[in-house]
Amino acid sequence: MTVEFYRVEPSARTSWRLAVLMGANTRTYKFALGTALLEYAAQDRTEVTLDELAVPYAMGLVAHLAEAPQAPSGAPLGESDFLTVARQEAEESTTLGRPTELLLHAAVRSMPAMVMQKFHNLGGGAEVAHRFYELAGGPRRRIVRLTSDLRQVARSEQAAGLRAELGARWSIVESSFAAGVGRSLITEGVAVDWATLRLMDKRRRHSVTGVADALIGFQHGRCLICTDPITPDDGTAVDHVFPHSLMRRFGEVSAWRGPDLDVIWNLAPAHQACNGAKSDRLPTPEELHRLAQRNEAILRSPHPLRKALQLTLRGAGYSGVPGQWPYLLRQVQAVCG
Repeated sequence: MTVEFYRVEPSARTSWRLAVLMGANTRTYKFALGTALLEYAAQDRTEVTLDELAVPYAMGLVAHLAEAPQAPSGAPLGESDFLTVARQEAEESTTLGRPTELLLHAAVRSMPAMVMQKFHNLGGGAEVAHRFYELAGGPRRRIVRLTSDLRQVARSEQAAGLRAELGARWSIVESSFAAGVGRSLITEGVAVDWATLRLMDKRRRHSVTGVADALIGFQHGRCLICTDPITPDDGTAVDHVFPHSLMRRFGEVSAWRGPDLDVIWNLAPAHQACNGAKSDRLPTPEELHRLAQRNEAILRSPHPLRKALQLTLRGAGYSGVPGQWPYLLRQVQAVCG
C-alpha cells in the first residue's frame, strides 16, 4: 500500500507523509526531528549545524514528555538513553527556554546514529522516494544539509496542514504508549466525541487528537469531495460520506442494517462549502473509490487508527485484512437501496 499511496500522488509531499504516517515507531524521535526539520526548512535554510537542529528537537521532546510517555510503557531505559537524560534535564531546560548543555550534548551525540538514520525508512528495507536531509562534516562540526525537496514541502500550500498531521500522529503514538490508554487504542480502536470533533480512546475517554488532523494525511491533504487541497484559509468540515440521515430513514437506528456511520471509516475531512453542498446525498462512485483508497492506506499503516477499521470490517462479516474496503462500501451502498 505504500507503493499505491505514493502512486496516487507521486511527490516529495507524499514521501514526507509516508515517513510520518507509515513508519513504525518504538519512540517518538521521528516526530521531534520532523518538527525541527520543517521549522528550519520553512525559513528556506539550505543547511544548519547539528547543534542548531538539536535545539528544537530536544525541546519538542521535553514538552511532550511533560504530557505523555515517549516510549512504550514499561520499556527499559538505560541511564544513557536520550529519554532518560531528557527527563532529568526537563525542568531546567524548560526554565531556561533552551536545552541544558547536558541535554544538547546528548541530542547531538544520539541523533546521527539513531533517528537520522531511520527517518526515511518504511520497514522491510524500503525507503521513501525522496531524501529530506543529508549529514556532512566531521565529528567536531556536523552539518545537516536540507534538500530542495524538504524546503518545497515546508513552504508548500499544505505546510500548515503537514505540521498539524505530524502533531496528530505524535499524539496518537504517544497515547498508544500510555498504560491503559494504549491497550484500549490497540484492542478497541477509537471513538469520536462529536461535541469536540476529537478522537477518544473508548475505555477511558482520553482525548487523543482531532479527527480531521488524524485522517487528512491519508487523503493527501485533500477534500474527499472535490479533491482540491484543504489549506488554512479554508473552512474544514468532517463529512459523513454515507450521510448520517440514512439511519433516520430506516425509522430508527436499530433498523439500519449497515455498519455504524459515526465511525472513522465513514468520516472524511472536506471543505465546509463542499460538505454543505453535498448535504444528505449519497456518495458518488468517485468519492467511494477515494474513501476506499483512504481506508486501505490506514489499514495498511502501523497507525493505531487501523484497529477501528478492522473492527468495522469484522463487524460486517469480513476478516479485517487489506483489500476488503471496496467490497464493504458496495455492500453499504446496496443497503441504501
